[in-house]
Amino acid sequence: MKERITMAISIGCVSLILVMLMFTQFKTVDKTDITAIETMRETELRSELSSWKSKYDEVEKKVSEQDIKISEYKEELKDDANTSSTLEGEVKEAEAYLGLTPLNGEGIIVTLSDKDIYNIEYDDILRLVNELNIAGAEAISVNDERIVAMSDITLVNNRIVLVNTRKISGPYIIKAIGDKKYFESALNIKGGYIDSIVVNGKGIEYSLEDSITIPAYEEKEKLEMQYAKQSKED
Repeated sequence: MKERITMAISIGCVSLILVMLMFTQFKTVDKTDITAIETMRETELRSELSSWKSKYDEVEKKVSEQDIKISEYKEELKDDANTSSTLEGEVKEAEAYLGLTPLNGEGIIVTLSDKDIYNIEYDDILRLVNELNIAGAEAISVNDERIVAMSDITLVNNRIVLVNTRKISGPYIIKAIGDKKYFESALNIKGGYIDSIVVNGKGIEYSLEDSITIPAYEEKEKLEMQYAKQSKED
């Protein structure tokens, strides 16, 4: 943005100088002693006219050169704008993949709940997240905790479930953005995830949605690399 502003100011300055130059030339013509010209001999008059023609041609040449430069500046500004727009799009896409921005799209909402004496375990949640990832999920959340590469789903003291180091409790609502029909097929396959949950007496429900919103990952500092560095190519 700073470079674009600088470029725009430069173009403005060049244009201003050009106008001032032309104005000065015209002002000089205006102040020419007309009486003196009238008393000039023909040869002197021809010489003077030739001189002014040369000055005019020089100014015209400078105008033409400045027009070319201004056109080049405008093209550079246009290219910079396109490059900036492309880079901005790539940054946003990278942030989306990293989980740094909220996302919206079609997908599935699965609710896991305790039933009678059978409780949902942390590995039931972990398995579901893995199944959805395998089925092509583009974004997943558990009780509105965004799941990213650095996420962890753990069990503490055999009873507390943590997602991204935050305690969550049932019912567990898992959202996934992706091909909702494919999700449904993947989870309902014979002997698959849903069958295993039902067989073990636990509660599970799901709904296919046209619009699901998944929040951004909040612990951004965990995504910063402390030890890994970019490898230098030979």
